[in-house]
Amino acid sequence: INESSRSVNLYYLIGKTVDGTIVPPPPPPPSIPLIRSLRVFRSSTSKFQQIQAQSLFIRKMANRHTIVLMQTSQNRATRTFMDYESISQAMDGICALYERKLKELNPAIREITYDISDLYNFIDGLADMSALVYDHSIQAYLPYDRQWIKQKTLQHLKKLASQR
Repeated sequence: INESSRSVNLYYLIGKTVDGTIVPPPPPPPSIPLIRSLRVFRSSTSKFQQIQAQSLFIRKMANRHTIVLMQTSQNRATRTFMDYESISQAMDGICALYERKLKELNPAIREITYDISDLYNFIDGLADMSALVYDHSIQAYLPYDRQWIKQKTLQHLKKLASQR
């Protein structure tokens, strides 16, 4: 197990029992108590309580445990996963994965630049890539495809660029 990305073979994440049934991954550790109901905005609540509830909701959305599933080639042995505490961290992890690949392919070049189409080509070049994002409201993981990952990486990179 690599502690930085906690990457292991997919079999250990979603294994099969002897009778062939799939064992789902465990839920993420609760870092913040879950909101059971979003009926917080009642007319009787104060503005302060509404702001507090919004802040908690935003923190929950930011801390959506994300598991990125990928397969680098047609060989099933290349299946792996990486898990992150948030969607944003997952998108950083995907970019870092691509940057490591670029460094492997171009060890003599000190500074490598790429644009979003290069990153998209990398994602499309993988045999498979998807994400499971924990949804606190239903206490389950929701699956997302490669297109969603590409949209989220673009949004994430735009956000990073606007902060500089």
